[in-house]
Amino acid sequence: MIRHLLSGADLDAATATQILDTAAEMATVAGREVKKLPALRGRTVVNLFYEDSTRTRISFEAAAKRLSADVINFSAKGSSVAKGESLKDTALTLQAMGADAVVVRHPASGAPHRLANWVDGSVVNAGDGTHEHPTQALLDAYTMRSRLGRLAGLHVAIVGDVLHSRVARSNVLLLSTLGAKVTLVGPPTLIPVDISQALAPGTDVSYDLDAVLPGVDVVMMLRVQRERMGDSYFPSAREYARRYGLDGPRLRRLPEHAIVMHPGPMNRGMEIAPEVADSPRSTIVEQVANGVSVRMAVLYLLLGGNNR
Repeated sequence: MIRHLLSGADLDAATATQILDTAAEMATVAGREVKKLPALRGRTVVNLFYEDSTRTRISFEAAAKRLSADVINFSAKGSSVAKGESLKDTALTLQAMGADAVVVRHPASGAPHRLANWVDGSVVNAGDGTHEHPTQALLDAYTMRSRLGRLAGLHVAIVGDVLHSRVARSNVLLLSTLGAKVTLVGPPTLIPVDISQALAPGTDVSYDLDAVLPGVDVVMMLRVQRERMGDSYFPSAREYARRYGLDGPRLRRLPEHAIVMHPGPMNRGMEIAPEVADSPRSTIVEQVANGVSVRMAVLYLLLGGNNR
């Protein structure tokens, strides 16, 4: 098992499959009356979040506590960071406190990689800028495998704001490693030039959502990250929804077995219609539940299951 989880590129097929298989075992804990395992008793996991987060932070906290680890939640707001403390000095402070793992979310791409050079414990990237979010890709892959029974040979369309999406980058890397075919779909202004070749050769790009839908097994809608947009990337929200939003008629263009995913949070009515988000073909709530199992597996393998 790897020491850190910083990128989807860190995972080969065997390691990724080991995490997914371990997550399936961890999922059984959720059905127990006492939802805890003693696997990481005596270990300390620090959640170091420099950006606002609900799903990811709570998911990692729940995962660590279900493994009986001690959890320290660190928020940049109200901390010494607000007084100008550097990431390195914060890392050295955590090191002195004996952190066995640091789960970090940071607005600067590459921050987790720098952090990994400063601490002795494992570092897990919980999202860095517009770069990557590897545990989201793992939970997405776990959800696909749970619903469809396999990953190899699946055709996955990732639709929307690819330019600003760390989820898209990690998914392209991981899904390609696990044998799935990925097509990136969106307006030309929101798909970086040569991204398909830069991430995983063989990844397709399309600007026509309607043409792609009939041939996919999974359609993953991405949130339009307007908070990261300094320019106008499309004429209006209404125009974006008309061209690239997943509504009822487009849902019916999908094959009968196909599923709909979204990493959240959603802009309902823009990238995804409410009736689609709440339909039986949607896995959005499952993705949240699966996230705890996958992050339990990651923490267990990094801290307890690798005998390091």
